[in-house]
Amino acid sequence: MPDDAKLTHTNEQGEAHMVDVAHKQPTRRDAWAESIVVMSVEAWNAVKANSVKKGDVLSVARIAGIMAAKRTHELIPLCHPLKLSKIEVKLLPDAQPSLGSLDLRDDQRSIIVQAHVRALDLTGVEMEALTAASVAALTVYDMLKAIDKAIEIRSTHLLKKLGGKSGDVLFAEPH
Repeated sequence: MPDDAKLTHTNEQGEAHMVDVAHKQPTRRDAWAESIVVMSVEAWNAVKANSVKKGDVLSVARIAGIMAAKRTHELIPLCHPLKLSKIEVKLLPDAQPSLGSLDLRDDQRSIIVQAHVRALDLTGVEMEALTAASVAALTVYDMLKAIDKAIEIRSTHLLKKLGGKSGDVLFAEPH
């Protein structure tokens, strides 16, 4: 296997290990990720009216996403702890996803969760953006599950990344 094609998170014995990034220079890294939460019109109306008994769904989910990005290295075993300089989590009721279409029924609505994470560091922030979007979506689910037993988290995906060895990658432009 060519040297640049070898697995980076395994040693010569095939055991998982954390990659040594000490030889790298810090560069600006950005990543955007998106999760899609689909729910009933009743649950969506409760979010819009801010009448959910557990509290302000959008604010709580936003804070949960920010907290999750900061703790990604504690959740994903081989992630490096990073000095994040920006974490932005947006919750967009009834927006269209950046990738594909929703195909909602008449009795369904959605919240698009988007996370943008930035660091001046030695390795990328894709996992932090994906974790932020995922945990924010899970928080929406948790806060609305008493209203809607059929809530779906349809997908979580990377939209865009800037910086790093592999350069810029764009799957879809974030909102």
